[in-house]
Amino acid sequence: MVKTTIIKDSSSGYRGFRFIGHAGYDEYGKDIVCAAASVLAQNTVNSIETFTEDKFRCQVDEKKGMLTFRFTGSVSEESKLLMDSMVLGLTSIEETYGSQYIKILFEEV
Repeated sequence: MVKTTIIKDSSSGYRGFRFIGHAGYDEYGKDIVCAAASVLAQNTVNSIETFTEDKFRCQVDEKKGMLTFRFTGSVSEESKLLMDSMVLGLTSIEETYGSQYIKILFEEV
């Protein structure tokens, strides 16, 4: 299962996200759930880097299927919109394929 944690602060502002695991929907190379979640995560990181001035840290471990992203400063309205878009896409995947393959959690820091 892909476990996705959306990290927010006490004022409901985004602080980052974490993806870990593999969906197990199909064999490696054919797993559309894992591929969809990966594309959303990578595109969000790339979009924040390209279209905003926001500072962040990002770590990837492909073997573990792990991506950790944390904002290191203030979060712009553009980044909030990009994060909202990622959460919308992930929620759609979870609703379509089931929480046995992808689980979205929210963590307050």
